[in-house]
Amino acid sequence: MSDPRIALPRLMAHRGLSARAPENTLAAVRAAHEVGCYWVELDVQLLGDGTPVIWHDATVNRCSDGRGTLADLDYPRARQLDAGSWFSDHFRGEPMATLREMLELINRHEMGLNLELKLNRGRSVAALTDVVVPTLLDALPAERLILSSFNDDALARAREIAPASQLALGVLFEGLNSDWRSRCEAIEAYSVHADWKRLNRRQAAAVAEAGHHLICYTANDPTAFAHQWSWGVECVISDDPGSFAGHLPDESSGRQ
Repeated sequence: MSDPRIALPRLMAHRGLSARAPENTLAAVRAAHEVGCYWVELDVQLLGDGTPVIWHDATVNRCSDGRGTLADLDYPRARQLDAGSWFSDHFRGEPMATLREMLELINRHEMGLNLELKLNRGRSVAALTDVVVPTLLDALPAERLILSSFNDDALARAREIAPASQLALGVLFEGLNSDWRSRCEAIEAYSVHADWKRLNRRQAAAVAEAGHHLICYTANDPTAFAHQWSWGVECVISDDPGSFAGHLPDESSGRQ
């Protein structure tokens, strides 16, 4: 297997710097860059008209001033939403970001992206994957991109579009169950993305033995997480990566 030459960071900003700015927005990615975090984890899904947007939930209720499902919105209506004021008045008027807008920002700052294909109930795997994957391949070099998902069908379709040498795929797990190896092998996975609270030393060792990179989400307590670095965890996804300052296994390893 020939993977892209990705220099995994120790830390990724979860949904952008979501501790300091509204999640999954351009503002959150700018905030991550400003504090020196050069990789971000974001979510992508489709509006009802097929426009790919950076968004986590099936609805807009939690992170905007609107109500309803993403599937019932088209781009002009989505663009009218305020996706920032729920977080603080400072971000009032922040728009929902399209995938293309986000990729332009990430490229401008030469950042890395771990993008999760978010398949909420009733949404089409093919529709999302067939739009997102070619867009990513056109926009970012392979060494600055990981595409991840909990959904095996989405990852399989992504692999049909792009070989392992062109696109790193990450398999998301809440807990590593008995079929984790076969799931990773089926799509030539680059990385395993595990819930840090459900991971144990034996599982971490098995991931390394299988040749996969180990990324943990979403750790916000660097002291509680500290012992897991010795298990071979390479990267942590955090709402506030800055909280890990002074808690990394190798503080001289370079930029985050």
